[in-house]
Amino acid sequence: MKNFININSVLVFFLCLTGTLLLVTACSENKTKDSKEVAREENVRKMAANDTTARVIKDDNDSKFLMKAAEMQLEMISLGKLAQQKGNSDQVKELGKMMEEDHTKSHTEIKTLAQSKSVSIPTSVTDDSKDAYEDLNDENGNDFGKSYSKRMVNQHEDAIDLYENAAEDSEDPKVRAYASEKLPALRTHLKHAEACKEKCENEKS
Repeated sequence: MKNFININSVLVFFLCLTGTLLLVTACSENKTKDSKEVAREENVRKMAANDTTARVIKDDNDSKFLMKAAEMQLEMISLGKLAQQKGNSDQVKELGKMMEEDHTKSHTEIKTLAQSKSVSIPTSVTDDSKDAYEDLNDENGNDFGKSYSKRMVNQHEDAIDLYENAAEDSEDPKVRAYASEKLPALRTHLKHAEACKEKCENEKS
């Protein structure tokens, strides 16, 4: 009888331990989940809970635009701060400062717009943006300036395409207005990034 009780106690202990480990693992996975994926899952939950909200946040062009625009802005803010720290010239540092300041303002505005539409957007840099940050952080001097300015050119070309499509095709007047309003600044950013890239490419590393 004593052995039987001890065996039962051991079994209960291991069952409790297993449950605790599973709970810790689940919590750990949630903490490391990509911000973009978290936002997408929140939008799915909203759809399931509310038919009215579902019509707004369904997987359509407007919600995709808001999520992608927020993702881009967070990356440009993050890399802008890095450029101010590691920039090899005043032009690289100034480009980074412009990116941080302008996209911080724009991100605040898009958060307000997304909230008004019951759309969840990324609240921190995504895994792809973290990879880009780490790659740039490994570079120094003019190599950093060339890589950073090149990424800003590519990102702003993509952003202009994204915003132009939203300005023309969105069914939501507020989304169209926001996208149209931001296009001139994005085009100005692109010109600055192109000029910075050209200067860095003409300098020796």
